[in-house]
Amino acid sequence: MLLAWWAAFYPGLFSRDSVLYLSHTTIGPWISDHSVLYDALLWLSVRGTGDISALTLLQTTAMAAAITYLASSLVALGAPRRWTYGLALALPFLPTLGAFSVSFWKDVPFTICAMLIAAVCARVAVDRELRPGRLAALGALFLALGLFRANGFLVVAIAVAVLVLVVRTMRVRLALLGMAAAAIPLVLSNLLFPLVGIAAPTKTYVYHTAFGDIAVAFHERPDLFDNHDRALLAAVAPLKRWDRGGTCATINPLIWRGDFSWPQADTHSGELLDLWKRLLVREPALMVDTRLCRGAIAWKIWADDEAFGGDTYRFSRRPNADTYVGVEQVPDYPERQLFTLRPLDQGLNEVAGSWLDLSLGKPVDWLLWRGAVWCYLAYLTVTLVAARSGNRYALGVAAVVAGQQLAILANISAQDFRYMASPIFTGILLLPLLLSSLRRRAS
Repeated sequence: MLLAWWAAFYPGLFSRDSVLYLSHTTIGPWISDHSVLYDALLWLSVRGTGDISALTLLQTTAMAAAITYLASSLVALGAPRRWTYGLALALPFLPTLGAFSVSFWKDVPFTICAMLIAAVCARVAVDRELRPGRLAALGALFLALGLFRANGFLVVAIAVAVLVLVVRTMRVRLALLGMAAAAIPLVLSNLLFPLVGIAAPTKTYVYHTAFGDIAVAFHERPDLFDNHDRALLAAVAPLKRWDRGGTCATINPLIWRGDFSWPQADTHSGELLDLWKRLLVREPALMVDTRLCRGAIAWKIWADDEAFGGDTYRFSRRPNADTYVGVEQVPDYPERQLFTLRPLDQGLNEVAGSWLDLSLGKPVDWLLWRGAVWCYLAYLTVTLVAARSGNRYALGVAAVVAGQQLAILANISAQDFRYMASPIFTGILLLPLLLSSLRRRAS
């Protein structure tokens, strides 16, 4: 079924980030603002096959394997075999999974790794002990989380902390392995990559969520800013931009506008961070509320229609690279034309496109595209299983779900579905286990 999505949207769905991935590796310089590992896989696809489709083909294969392994692990833990496998077979029909699997996003392999972590934790729960082989698998997968996404180390830190509380054996080794998996991507980005010519991300890219917090404070509490603060903001963007960009749900109206100067923001990044720290000390409630608003997709079941930018972002459907970026932003290069939608079957493309459009309706947004409800159902499921069977290791299945939910609450830029993809898929596959646990508890 995933191959049907691959053929329908060949070579895959893409976005502005996708075009940047290829421009980094083709015309240079390589930059570590996105995943260097994912950039390298895209580069290998182009150099090895002359096209970018090999990467999305690899993603569909890996996603199918992850679904299979997670489903079989949950069955081993006690989930109803027929319903769990049936749901695993039905899951790829959903555009939430099918279209996502063939998108050129570093979040796809990140999601695959998170699902595999949940599956390994389910196997640990079946064994009721953490064995060396499972520990090694968790270490490799945690490392991959950090390599595929910049905030992966936060997910790793939280998930490992949960697992350390759950397991009874090898706690020290697990903690050390988690610390190493969280630290290695940071060491690579800050120390090793610059030595081999991979440029560090801009300071604005690193601190953009803090700049978004400042914009919200300026919009809601302009009295907090003196003349010196206003002059600092004006050096980066007109004060009207800071005011208009002060929506808590997303930072996009602030930093992705032509009158916001990234070079000036980089130059004044230290002063802006000092301003942010001062606001955090003076008005901590405002700063916390801003982060909660921006991270709403992680904890709030329904999108906030009243907040500008509060609606859920799912996919981009534009036909080619030039509809995302112009030559004036990213220099032209021959490989850029590879980012052009070329369906292998036009009829299949029309069917998949219509099915995807139908799934984007507001009534099903909370169920298909926002992960909060599935996080809560995952926690309920593992708690019931642990209580019924006396197996505390079952709680570990939701460790990576908690890691992702809390990491997004701490630092996120917009209401993007892809940030919550793995809790959605994991939560759906946990549904048969939840229903069977509730039925057994009732009886």
